[in-house]
Amino acid sequence: MDDRDVPTDRFEEHRPRLRAVAYRMLGSASEADDAVQETWLRMSRAGTDEVVNLEAWLTTVVSRVCLNVLRSREQRREEPLDAVAHDPVLGRDAGGDPEHEAVLADSVGLALLVVLDTLTPAECLAFVLHDMFDVPFDDIAPIVGRSSPAVRQLASRARRRVKGAAPAPESADPDRRRRVVQAYLTATRAGDFDALVALLDPDVVLRADAAAGPTPAPLVIRGARVVAKGALASAERARSTETAFVNGAVGLVMAPHGRPYVVLTFTIVDGRITEIDVIAEPDRVRRLELAPLGD
Repeated sequence: MDDRDVPTDRFEEHRPRLRAVAYRMLGSASEADDAVQETWLRMSRAGTDEVVNLEAWLTTVVSRVCLNVLRSREQRREEPLDAVAHDPVLGRDAGGDPEHEAVLADSVGLALLVVLDTLTPAECLAFVLHDMFDVPFDDIAPIVGRSSPAVRQLASRARRRVKGAAPAPESADPDRRRRVVQAYLTATRAGDFDALVALLDPDVVLRADAAAGPTPAPLVIRGARVVAKGALASAERARSTETAFVNGAVGLVMAPHGRPYVVLTFTIVDGRITEIDVIAEPDRVRRLELAPLGD
């Protein structure tokens, strides 16, 4: 008699796909594994002997789990705790788990994950499921609670955002980049809210690590007006901040007494700031390549 655990075997057959779906949506290896584990628990409780297309059923379940995580993250406005492990600013991966490395290797790369993080939860789910995993819009609609045409629009909007963010930032025009960053610093020092909003993309994303923000956890805020208000709140710190090269690109460094304390890096597209990373954790600051701008 075959003593294999049939439900477990059926689930393990689909685990790689489920992990890939979850990782693309969440951008976090640990949260992706948690989502897959929750999917297994739901399958165990539900009983799936009569399910004809188990792959589709499991994909729906893991997508619902991920959607809940994304919505919760939106409410908290903070990053998953392992976000620094796959640090797009430092460009290094501190992970050492072979399984997690396999997920990362199978992913479309950190650049797209960063873009996906700027989408709304529904946009992210629609884009990932349809464009990356060929899930029909009719199957996605019940997951997000929208009509099929509405889901099609979500995916289309996400697709435009992804394509719009795909061109290289303005590293090819360092003078223009320098002017934008200097203007951001000047407006912050002056408390000029309108000037800051004009420099920021309407959907700008600011990420601050745990040592940078007012909260004891990594923080994410979105939107030009919200980010501008946050910049004004740090106007006093801006007085001891100067422009500098950060990993070869123009950024901002606060260095009281000549010691780097807080570093800001920028992504600039079409003359507007689309992303700001605020780095204050000492280990992260030490790993950055900093150099004065010069005259």
